[in-house]
Formats: sequence, C-alpha cells, structure tokens
Amino acid sequence: MAEINIKDMLASYDKKNLTVATVCSHSSLQIFNGARKEGLKTLGIAVGEKKKFYDAFPLGRPDEFLIVDNYKDIAKHSEELREKNVIVIPHGSFVEYLGAENFLKLNLPTFGNRNVLMWESDRNKERKWLEGAGLTMPKEIKDPHDIDNPVIVKYYGAKGGKGFFIAKTYEEFSRRIETNKSFVIQEFVMGTRYYLHYFYSPIQDNAYKLSKGSLQLISMDRRDETTIDEVQRLGSIAELEELGIHPTFVVTGNIPIVIRESLLPRVFEMGEAVIEKSLKLFGGLIGSFCLETVVTEDLEFKVFEISARIVAGTNPYISGSPYSELIQPDMSTGRRIAQEIKYATKQNSLDKILT
Repeated sequence: MAEINIKDMLASYDKKNLTVATVCSHSSLQIFNGARKEGLKTLGIAVGEKKKFYDAFPLGRPDEFLIVDNYKDIAKHSEELREKNVIVIPHGSFVEYLGAENFLKLNLPTFGNRNVLMWESDRNKERKWLEGAGLTMPKEIKDPHDIDNPVIVKYYGAKGGKGFFIAKTYEEFSRRIETNKSFVIQEFVMGTRYYLHYFYSPIQDNAYKLSKGSLQLISMDRRDETTIDEVQRLGSIAELEELGIHPTFVVTGNIPIVIRESLLPRVFEMGEAVIEKSLKLFGGLIGSFCLETVVTEDLEFKVFEISARIVAGTNPYISGSPYSELIQPDMSTGRRIAQEIKYATKQNSLDKILT
C-alpha cells in the first residue's frame, strides 16, 4: 500500500468542523445518526442521484450529498472532500463497491487501519491471523476430492453471502463451483450462529484493558439468509436438491440476539486475542470489527470469518443494544465511531485512529 501521510493531510483540517462521510448503503443511517448525536457534520456519497428514502429518516439523513457517476469516481473528489474536513467511515459495501485496490489508494483520512484489508480479504491470511490468535476455525479442505461430509464453499470478498453453497461430495462441488473465482472450502459446522460486534480503541483504556487500549462489546446479531433459512418449509435439503433447488446464503436482514452470560468471558478472550495478534501482524485493527461464529452444543466457539469494520448486523441497535446500554445509553456502533473521532480530536491523536 502506498504510504499516505495522515499528519500532513490533517494539518490543513479545521478540527472544529469535521465531517463524517460514507457511502449511502449498508450501515450509513446509523453512521450519520451517530455522528449527528455527537455534533459532527455528515456527508453521504451516492451514485447517480440522491437517495430519496433518506428524506423519510431525518435523523439518519446526511447534511449533504456528493453525487458521483461511479463509485470509483470518489477518488476524483478527494480534494473537494478534504476541503470539507472529511473523515471517511468504511463499511462492507463501501469497500466492495470501490474495490480493494482503489480503497487502499483513497487519498482521504479513513477511520481504521487500511492494512487490515489484505488480512481480511485473503482467506489464507485470515486463517493465519485467527488461528495464530488461538481461535478455533472450521477445518479447511484443501483438495475438493477429499469432501466426504457437508462443507460450505465461500468466495473471497464481502458479498453478503452471495454465491456460497453447501456440497456433500466432490461431484456436487464440481457441478456448482465457479472456477474463475478464488474460494475456500470449510467444514459445515452444526451449531448456533452468533455475530459478535466489538469496538477496539487504541487510545482509550476505560473498558476491557488490553496491552494497548481497550475493548468493548457493543452488540450481537444473527443473519437472515435466503434461501437456507426457509428450505425446511418445503422439505429436506436432500429432497430439494434432487429437484435442482439449492439453498443459498444471501443476507437479507439481521436479527437481534444475546448470548448466555456465562459465555461472555470467552467472547472477550477471543476479541482480545484477535487484537493482540493484529498489533503484531500489521499494527493493529482499529475501531469496529465482527467475529462471525458458530457455538456448538458443547459450547465451543468456532470462528469462521472476521469483518474488520462496522457490519450491517449492528443496524438493529441504532438506539443501543442490551450490551451497549450497560456502557452508555443510546449508543450505536455508529455513535461509538463518532465518539472515538471526537476523543481523538481533543487528544490531538487523530493520526492514531486514521490511515
């Protein structure tokens, strides 16, 4: 990644008039709402035209819009956005639409550590990171000829589960695989899915203390996925596949959830391990991240993925979750991001949370 000198970029910024900006998608409503609650200006980036539905949500509507013809055109407006003292908040759709390479080159102060992208988006690097942190991951099948139990096949990148599929044999795998895409094959783990939403601050130590900074648990969710969550209404998966109907994993929504309190110590231990390993590997993950897990009947966590920024599963909690209410009432992940920016501004340490 080309070196972006954040200190030089921020030197011209009016720190009393910072603007939080993101693409109008994914988790933008709570990002704008959280910034508004903390007194920060907001800017929404939209393709083609202003998104009309924001008018229906005045407390989640950005103060102004930047309209571009294509997401890749965002870079062309870098100077204009810097004049507005913009800090970019990346989310899954933002990175996916802009493209990883363009996102890494984006010449704007960006919340979080962009170096995490190469570790998050590469399934092999992701496994090295998470297993190196001591987390248990589903077994990976290197050779599809070795498939002898149900597996899930995942393509690289944040695509909301699109294209993922289950296979039970090599023949089934070979019929459905798109060979022009990079993929990984994992054992299909039976259990309950919990998506754990954390926030790591490298500059505050007022929560679950780590070697540097502190960790918070903001919320949890489960994903509503089509059509895997509905196939039982029509029959068994095997029966449906005989008819040529294959379950898919496209995320269409998010379901609020809480976990057994006795499991919370392990939840924090996993989050701590991920951060400590990230500090050694690439200077540290900053801000929001999500561990995507399955809890087995033996109450063992298996982590099948990490999302290293705000996830859409935080959206049910714009007014706070059962966990964030125990930290501060009415705190969403979007608001927590805005608070970190404000705190860093007061401490003259924005360069420690932006890249």
